[in-house]
Amino acid sequence: MAWPYFLDCRRYFARDEEVCYDPLEKLRAGLEAEEAPPSGLPPTFIRFAHHPYAQMVRVLKRTAARCTHVAKTYSIGRSFEGKDLLVIEFSGRPGQHELMEPEVKLIGNIHGNEVAGREMLIYLAQYLCSEYLLGNPRVQRLINTTRIHLLPSMNPDGYEVAAAEGAGYNGWTSGRQNAQNLDLNRNFPDLTSEYYQLAEARGVRSDHIPIPQHYWWGKVAPETKAIMKWMRTIPFVLSASLHGGDLVVSYPFDFSKHPQEEKMFSPTPDEKMFKLLSRAYADVHPMMMDKSEHRCGGNFLKRGSIINGADWYSFTGGMSDFNYLHTNCFEITVELGCVKFPPEEALYTLWQHNKESLLNFMETVHRGIKGVVMDKFGKPVKNARILVKGIRHDITTAPDGDYWRLLPPGSHIVIAQAPGYSKVIKKVTIPARMKRAGRVDFILQPLGMGPKKFLHGLRRTGPGPHTPPGGASPRGAPTEPDVDPLGARRPPSASGSKPWWWSYFSSLSPHRPRWLLRY
Repeated sequence: MAWPYFLDCRRYFARDEEVCYDPLEKLRAGLEAEEAPPSGLPPTFIRFAHHPYAQMVRVLKRTAARCTHVAKTYSIGRSFEGKDLLVIEFSGRPGQHELMEPEVKLIGNIHGNEVAGREMLIYLAQYLCSEYLLGNPRVQRLINTTRIHLLPSMNPDGYEVAAAEGAGYNGWTSGRQNAQNLDLNRNFPDLTSEYYQLAEARGVRSDHIPIPQHYWWGKVAPETKAIMKWMRTIPFVLSASLHGGDLVVSYPFDFSKHPQEEKMFSPTPDEKMFKLLSRAYADVHPMMMDKSEHRCGGNFLKRGSIINGADWYSFTGGMSDFNYLHTNCFEITVELGCVKFPPEEALYTLWQHNKESLLNFMETVHRGIKGVVMDKFGKPVKNARILVKGIRHDITTAPDGDYWRLLPPGSHIVIAQAPGYSKVIKKVTIPARMKRAGRVDFILQPLGMGPKKFLHGLRRTGPGPHTPPGGASPRGAPTEPDVDPLGARRPPSASGSKPWWWSYFSSLSPHRPRWLLRY
């Protein structure tokens, strides 16, 4: 019999003659089996090969077990066919957000047949663990100051379709979509169209745009929902989505300002910073810097192997635009090569080309400024806004009051504000060669109760003809030293005199509000 997956055959059937078939037994055995490295090789050995789902999960969990003090695995959800979307995290304190430690995510295999990014992140996880244990100062510094999340496969169902055809035989689109036949990089809410409308209006926020209700009426993939929930849970600062099919780095916006234009330069307010982030990857990639125009991606050579997404080709529903317009996160898209499903013999060379770029890109999360926004008692202010004059895109503080604002070198006017507090303005200068985020904290003062202060000196029976505004005598002394503050509850005196506010309320209506005198 086919036993429900949530029950254990071994628990409910003690005797062998009572046969029980567990449909997940083979998969579970594949995940739990330990795969020892080939004889004579150190545990730091990286096997440059393609990893089916079960093998990928096994490698990630084994890597986390080797570096248990700085790594852990967790699932952000499941694919349509029930496979875990497994993430491996590296941090000084895995599993928790540390104050002012920026969060970075790298996502691969969003299209199931574009597998190079999947393998690069599996290799990167093993590399970070091994180098940390070997005492590599660069890797140790990166892990101890950054929280890194690697999601090698966002589309494991599509990968299985592509892998069934095999490397070299895979078609251009076989396995691209998920099991629902949805293109995951066209499945996110279209906030870019709404941004273009908001940008034309003055005094309206065009960042942290909410997801429109009508979006949920359509077909939303469980993989897409998992990513959006993940982004709401963790205050990501920087992200990269790894693709295949060309050799270039693109950055938002991916959707053209004029929908009819298939190719149109459509920059974000953070155009300078996005260029800096894209160059951080491209400038240390040996093939992207290759001067031959006949190579893969040679048509982008004059642009420095980086391009605005909409200037390349326009599409809506992309993940990078959604990151920028819905959260604080800046995401770029990296096309790793012209072959979407490369043969195994090409994987080691691909890793050598991208290793330095991946490390350099993650290190750029420490560019700009960071700090904590708190009130005068030292209590963190959640969801305070950090504005930069001249850049119409605000970021918000995390629950602990900390923030990170990626900024290019130069002088910037930075403003912190929150409801109920007065804004604080500071001028910061970021040197060109500064590679560590400068710390800029803000202490917000609560807004003063203006009406109380203004009315404190008013006479209770109204000002006299020669009394200056505010109820002060010409010498500056209050005319009524025993004035009640606004809102004080005081019964009418025995002499029948009315409170100072009586004349005002009496003038509003012919019916005098005598019921107020009871309070």
